[in-house]
Amino acid sequence: MTAHNPVSDQGPERTGLAMAAEPVTVIIAGPAVPKGRPRMTRRGTTASTRKYEAHGRLAAQSAMNGRPPIAVPVRLVALIELPVPASWSGRKRVAAITGDIRPTTRPDLDNYAKAATDALNGIVVADDSLIVELDARKRYGTAPKVVLTVMPLSARPANGNAT
Repeated sequence: MTAHNPVSDQGPERTGLAMAAEPVTVIIAGPAVPKGRPRMTRRGTTASTRKYEAHGRLAAQSAMNGRPPIAVPVRLVALIELPVPASWSGRKRVAAITGDIRPTTRPDLDNYAKAATDALNGIVVADDSLIVELDARKRYGTAPKVVLTVMPLSARPANGNAT
């Protein structure tokens, strides 16, 4: 007698396994907003971060086009393109765009990545704990944006919910 497995009975479309070979790219247009850290004087996420995450969720829903969230471990490649400061000379602006000058100022790369991955949670990936590999880069660009590419891996989650 075989055991009943409710997850496998849902079919690959419901478990997110149908997308195992299909990467998803989400482009969040506009300047990136970092995830704020909780301070002793205030609680919760700032209004600008909430607005940015809502903008990111809309971009994620558009990229998914009605498909279910991915429910297997994934690799995330994040490219955060920041605006070049307007006060910089033409020569310095060109150097920034070509990558000869990199944005080493605050906010930190991980704060940008956290805000972006929170926007994917429950839409592109079933839970952000499924992001097991992360390649993130911060650079200057001509059009500020965040480009997130989510690539399903051929591995199962440790909790055993997806088979």
